[in-house]
Amino acid sequence: MNLMKRMFQGLAAIALTAAPPAVATAAQCGNDAAGFEAWVHQFKGEAAASGISRSTLDLAFANVGYNRATIRADRGQKSFKLTLDQFMQKRGGQTIINRGRSLRKQHASILARIESQYGVPAGPLVAIWGMETGFGGFMGKEHTLSAVATLAYDCRRSPYFTEQLYAALNLLESGTLSPDAIGAAHGEIGQTQFLPVNVLRYGVDGDGDGRIDLVRSKADALASTANFLRGHGWSAGGGYQPGEINFAAIQGWNAASVYQQAIAIIGAAIDGD
Repeated sequence: MNLMKRMFQGLAAIALTAAPPAVATAAQCGNDAAGFEAWVHQFKGEAAASGISRSTLDLAFANVGYNRATIRADRGQKSFKLTLDQFMQKRGGQTIINRGRSLRKQHASILARIESQYGVPAGPLVAIWGMETGFGGFMGKEHTLSAVATLAYDCRRSPYFTEQLYAALNLLESGTLSPDAIGAAHGEIGQTQFLPVNVLRYGVDGDGDGRIDLVRSKADALASTANFLRGHGWSAGGGYQPGEINFAAIQGWNAASVYQQAIAIIGAAIDGD
């Protein structure tokens, strides 16, 4: 077992031992900024009791604040109400296909190595890469820990994002996440936008440099995405259009049906060139 596998098995174990306390003792959620500071104080106490070090908590929350941009984004996800054609047009589907074909050829050796290891062909990986961040062109502008903490505090999905916050703290403690990390509005990280829990579960060192960097390393981001899809049931050699064996793995990537269909359509067009 190599060093990176041992490290991430250790991270997974930390995540389990540092799981959020029972709901009955959870910090009180809120629906506006008024109670956020009190929530942070209570959450830090609970996290320390669960095994997160005080030094990690102090580092993590030194610059954390209630993020109104994150709340606006969480309340305003309108794209998924579009038809597939509208969604493809809004996301620039043909532009992603055209550039994706070029990038598939440019990174052919990396993508071939990933397919050999994980069974996932270039098309859906490049499609996800293009749809999530424009091939790494824009990975977000929000302070990651503030975004995740805000959503953990917010009552709408507090348990889900509390788990994400614990994962982010574990990533910070291991040195995988910087306390100043910048990402998307819901705390997504890197070129294909992994939430912290998924970095812990599926993040891999795709370029062999001994660390996982989903922001700067295309190979890490694409290999981790392939590992995510394999972890959601991807079967090597199988189709990935709706009704085919691997479409369920794509459904695991995003809950919106138009997004799932767009990945399949764009991926097939990239693979087919």
